[in-house]
Amino acid sequence: MARTLVVTNDFPPRPGGIQAFVHALCGRLDDPVVYAPAWRGAEAFDRDQGFEVVRHPTSLMLPVPAVAGRARELVRAHGADSVLYGAAAPLGLLTRGLRAAGVRRAVALTHGHEAGWASLPGARSLLRRIGDDVDVVTYVGEYTRRRIAPALSRAAAARLVRLAPGVDDTLFRPGAGGVEVRARWGLTDRPVVVCVSRLVPRKGQDTLVRAWPEIRRAVPDAALLLVGGGPLRARLTRLARELGVDDAVTFTGSVPWAELPAHFDAGDVFAMPCRTRLAGMDVEALGIVFLEAAACALPVVAGDSGGSADAVRHGDTGYLVDGHSPAGVTERIVELLRDPVAAAEMGRRGRAWIEREWRWDTVAERLRTLLSPT
Repeated sequence: MARTLVVTNDFPPRPGGIQAFVHALCGRLDDPVVYAPAWRGAEAFDRDQGFEVVRHPTSLMLPVPAVAGRARELVRAHGADSVLYGAAAPLGLLTRGLRAAGVRRAVALTHGHEAGWASLPGARSLLRRIGDDVDVVTYVGEYTRRRIAPALSRAAAARLVRLAPGVDDTLFRPGAGGVEVRARWGLTDRPVVVCVSRLVPRKGQDTLVRAWPEIRRAVPDAALLLVGGGPLRARLTRLARELGVDDAVTFTGSVPWAELPAHFDAGDVFAMPCRTRLAGMDVEALGIVFLEAAACALPVVAGDSGGSADAVRHGDTGYLVDGHSPAGVTERIVELLRDPVAAAEMGRRGRAWIEREWRWDTVAERLRTLLSPT
C-alpha cells in the first residue's frame, strides 16, 4: 500500500498548536512515515505512536542536502507516493527532489505565520516557488487565505484548499472534569472565566487582568483562571497585585495536554482577547482554543485578531472584541456572567456547531482526498 511521508519541523513532543495539528492529522492517515527534528523526550514519545517517526539529528530541518537526501531515502524505502509538509516553508522546497524519488502528490499546510511572511519580499518569493512546486497549498481560514493568496502565482492560488484543525469533541465536552479543577483551585462556587493559552503578548491576558477590577465590581465573586505558562507570568502576576485583584486571578502554569479539557470545563465563560501585533506579523491565524471552548459548551469572548472570526460566530457562539480594550472585554464578560441562561444557550449553539462542522473525521477525510494521486 502506498504511504505518505510527512516532512515537518512542527511535531510533538515539541509543544505548540501547529505541532498538535500535524500530530492529529498523522494519527488519522493510513500508516504515514513522519520525518521530524530531534527534540527532548522524542524517543519515549515516538515509541507510543501508531506510526513510524524518523528523527533528524538536529532540532531544525532546512532544505539542505542532508535533509533532502534523507527525505528521498525515506520516499524510496517506504514506497511513499505522497508527501505532506507540516508547514509549507521552507521544507516545501524539497518537492522537486521528492518527485524525482517517486512522489506523485505534494500537499503543503499553512498556518498563521505565512500570513505575515506573505508581505515580506524574500519570504513572498519563497512561498510563490513552493506554491508552484506542490499540488495543493492549504489555509486554515478566510483571513489567512486573503493574506497568502497574493503571494502565490495565479495557478497556485486557484489550488488553495481550506484545511483547518479539527476538534476532538469526545475529549472537549461538557462534564470533562471541570468540577475537580474548580475544587483544586478553590473556585467551586464562583463564576469563572477561563483562558487557556501561552502567556505571551499576542494572547491578551494582560487585557483580561486590566479588565478585572471593573468585572469584579459588577460580579463580585468572579474569578479569572489563566491556564498555561509563558514569559509574561511574572509581569501578569505583578499587574494583578498592583490592581488589587490578585485574590481573583489564578495562574495554573503549564498543564499537560490530557488535562486541558477539564480546565476548559472549569469555566463558565472562555475569554482570550488576542490582538494583532508587529504590523500583522504576529497574528491569530484561527484560534483552535476558541473551538475547543465551544466544544465544551462555553460562550467565547475572543479578540478580533486575524482569523478569530473563523472560529467564533459573533453573537451566536460568542463575541468578538477589541483585544486592546479592557472596557470592551468587561462589557461582554459581565453580560455573560450576569445572564447564565443566555450564556448557556450560546454555549449549546457552539457545541452544536462543532459537532456539525469541526470534527476531526471530516478534516482527515478531506486530507486523504488531497493526498490521493488519483
